[in-house]
Amino acid sequence: MTVLASTSSRLFGDVHISFWIPTVALAAALAIKLPSILRMWRDPLLRAVGGLLLFACAVFVFAAPGTIAWTNRVTGVPNISAPWVYSLITALCASWLLMIIAWRNGLSNRSAATRRATRWVVSVYAGVVITLWALFALADAPVERLRDLDTYYATTPFMREQILLYLLAHTVACTITARLIWNWIRTEGLDAWLRWGLRFLGVGYATNLLFDASKLTAVVARWTGHDLDWLSTDLAPSAACVSASLVAVGFIIPHAGQYLHERWRIRRRHRHLRPLSVLMRSVNGAREPFTLRGTPELRLIRRETFVRDGLLQVSRYLDEDLRGRSYDAALALGFEPTRAEALAAAVTILDAVDIRHRSPKADAGTSPSGPDTAYLLREIQAVSRALRHPNDIEAVRARATAPAESAPA
Repeated sequence: MTVLASTSSRLFGDVHISFWIPTVALAAALAIKLPSILRMWRDPLLRAVGGLLLFACAVFVFAAPGTIAWTNRVTGVPNISAPWVYSLITALCASWLLMIIAWRNGLSNRSAATRRATRWVVSVYAGVVITLWALFALADAPVERLRDLDTYYATTPFMREQILLYLLAHTVACTITARLIWNWIRTEGLDAWLRWGLRFLGVGYATNLLFDASKLTAVVARWTGHDLDWLSTDLAPSAACVSASLVAVGFIIPHAGQYLHERWRIRRRHRHLRPLSVLMRSVNGAREPFTLRGTPELRLIRRETFVRDGLLQVSRYLDEDLRGRSYDAALALGFEPTRAEALAAAVTILDAVDIRHRSPKADAGTSPSGPDTAYLLREIQAVSRALRHPNDIEAVRARATAPAESAPA
């Protein structure tokens, strides 16, 4: 048994050092969620998530051996950190269940059953916290234990009940939360980033059960005269750290993923507009405005404005007849209607820019009703992407102009 404990200690190392890893991850998740929580404070789900992350951070801060020693020294009461940390864990469990209730019912469904469930969770877990402190007051725990209190006092009256009570409250809350989250993962219509976040949450809460199993096994082993303390002092903290990190990632992924996806989408739209922007430089006689500190959204807006301004300047030279023939030519070449429309617009714009350069005072296009610029101004992305394929444009142009060029004088 001594060899097994020694091996496990080498395997897991000084796990209390890693307590700060999940703390940082949870604090990052809280910082990401905080603006939404403050902006929509009346939303019970956001309040529950905020409380969950706050209590989770507090648990890992006060469960670190260094913080335990500091708390005991400041208060002058040996092991008073035990009921304090257990109370934080219990509050964390309550926030899990409150999050589940709010998540299931939402802000719009504040039914009587939902309010009863909320009051039940708050009252039961508040009662658990009060009982934890009462049991500690009745117990005799004079020897300070920083890492192995659960197993050291596993057979001590009242301390034994205190340890079992917090582990039972933690196990029940973790089991319910993990089960419901895994059920929600299979719900239809979820955003991909949210689904991945739920997966990490589900694995995180399932890993928490390893923490409970390790602690309970070590405590029961003490009751039967065996020494499996390494399960409580080494494996359980490692499981808690992994679980908290996974939960933090689960909360971060939906926000970070959606944020990065939106940034990628904006930058892609900005990049796709480059061919049309370069073409419009010859019309405007200048480059689009550029600010080094401009946000991606601002740069996209400026490029779109620059392109549309250039299109309006060449609109009087647009030949609607050429555009119609180009569209028919693109369809005849096998292009899809949407693609054909973009290629026809590209042919028309290139022709208009060329006419403007050769004869700035030339008349407008041949359409008696005037050029139709609505499509061009609305679908600048599609037109700009079409400009990236000059071979397709030339093929459409050649087919569209061939009948006119071959007609007899």
